[in-house]
Amino acid sequence: MKKKNCFIGKEISWLTFNERVLQEAADTNVPLIERVRFLGIFSNNFDEFFRVTFSDVKRRLLVLKGANDKNKEADDKNKEKELLVSIQQKAMSLQNEFDVVYAEILRSMTRHNIFLINEEQVLPQEREWLKKYFRDTVLPHLIPVFVTKQTNLSSFLKDELTYLAIEIKQKSITKYAVLEIPADDLPRFTIMPKQSGDQRTTIIMLDNIIRYCMDDLFRGLFENARYMAYTFKITRDAEFSVSDDINDTLLERMSHGLKQRVTALPVRFVYDRTMPRKMLGYFVRKFNFSSYDSIMPGGRYHNFKDFMNFPVFEPESLVNRKLPALNCKDFDSHPIAFDAIKAQDILVYYPYHKFRYFTEFVRQAAYDPSVKKIQLTLYRVGSHSTVLYSLIDANNNGKEVSVTFELRARFDEAANINWAKKLTAAGVKVDFGPRTLKVHSKLCLVDRLENGQIIRYAHISTGNFHEKTAQIYTDFSLFTCHQGIADEVEQTFQSIRDKNYKTRYEHLIVSPRD
Repeated sequence: MKKKNCFIGKEISWLTFNERVLQEAADTNVPLIERVRFLGIFSNNFDEFFRVTFSDVKRRLLVLKGANDKNKEADDKNKEKELLVSIQQKAMSLQNEFDVVYAEILRSMTRHNIFLINEEQVLPQEREWLKKYFRDTVLPHLIPVFVTKQTNLSSFLKDELTYLAIEIKQKSITKYAVLEIPADDLPRFTIMPKQSGDQRTTIIMLDNIIRYCMDDLFRGLFENARYMAYTFKITRDAEFSVSDDINDTLLERMSHGLKQRVTALPVRFVYDRTMPRKMLGYFVRKFNFSSYDSIMPGGRYHNFKDFMNFPVFEPESLVNRKLPALNCKDFDSHPIAFDAIKAQDILVYYPYHKFRYFTEFVRQAAYDPSVKKIQLTLYRVGSHSTVLYSLIDANNNGKEVSVTFELRARFDEAANINWAKKLTAAGVKVDFGPRTLKVHSKLCLVDRLENGQIIRYAHISTGNFHEKTAQIYTDFSLFTCHQGIADEVEQTFQSIRDKNYKTRYEHLIVSPRD
């Protein structure tokens, strides 16, 4: 085999990984509602792929396009073009496969008396309730935007939402409007009230509620008009530049960069394949897409990530049985975490073990009189983090607390900026690490005075200090007071602060040196 055939590009490899998620959704041995959730996971992954990986390929191609057409640059440009085409073909194939799996899951639902209906399947006895629900609950969140020659859709449409492209026909006049489906404010799925004696569970999506009540939305604006609505969504480039202005703090530069992301150019347009060609052409022109962008036909619904929160129904056989997280006897057999760790190294495995052993470790350190110093690296944390509140309490107790915060944790930048500000305001020493590297390590180090000398307790993990994801993702956490390991964790913190990566390690493998 030729050497160049021994490797699969990371972009195609990633799509193949997501294809495995889709295979879980297609597997009839998986409980039905779990299959629906796998569709949501696949969709969420797919969106992130286009925001990050596809956008990166497009960016490289645009750079090469603007370069002088030398032989090597021409060769690189052809390779990037081939890669872009391969990505688009694979993505289209997965989108088609997704539609097939979704249709099969809908059929399986009906066999369990679960019906996901559209606006044309609303029963006469359900109409009054649905109209009232629309007027009272949905309508206050709806503001259509009429599309004119001056309308710049790229400037304000969000890439995490689904929109309705609405065609309004009034005699010989055709108007277009876009309407955000307010899934951030309202549930995407509404369970209809059961009729007497009806064993069916009927669910209608928010998209279809709006379609059903389109006349109520435009009441009084257009007389004898006909409305047609088709869903679409866009995906924007998630990369942003951070200025080097020495007058700006890193927080200010990151905040400015996040605003750039909001208005970054779209790289993907996914639309309902039943949208009329004339209407599709109109909207594609409004976005001014290039030949490098991905324009993908899809099904009637988009943003299937919402399916990760699909309602749960009886019987319980439709979902996986919940398994309670395990206690750790090595911790539970001692009064405090430090005694347990001193007795032996402890390895816990999330989500099968409870995450509280780490939060308890930090909580006890926050008020233990013997603890003098706490150091932590943070990549992603929860919106309400007991870990970070413990650090603030530790600082209030007079302990030296320092946090290395990675502001560039993709899609968590805004949350990390807010937490960095909150910690700094509380007096915690916050550092943002080196400019050219991401600090992805998950480290915690506690210095404790015992019998007149400092003993270090180290925690090394593969996972973030995030209470919610620790209940989902599989990660290891090692608690140790092996002083050789703990001293090297201290060296790692020092290397991050000093931006010195030449330190030699006996126990740890630390990038970028190793």
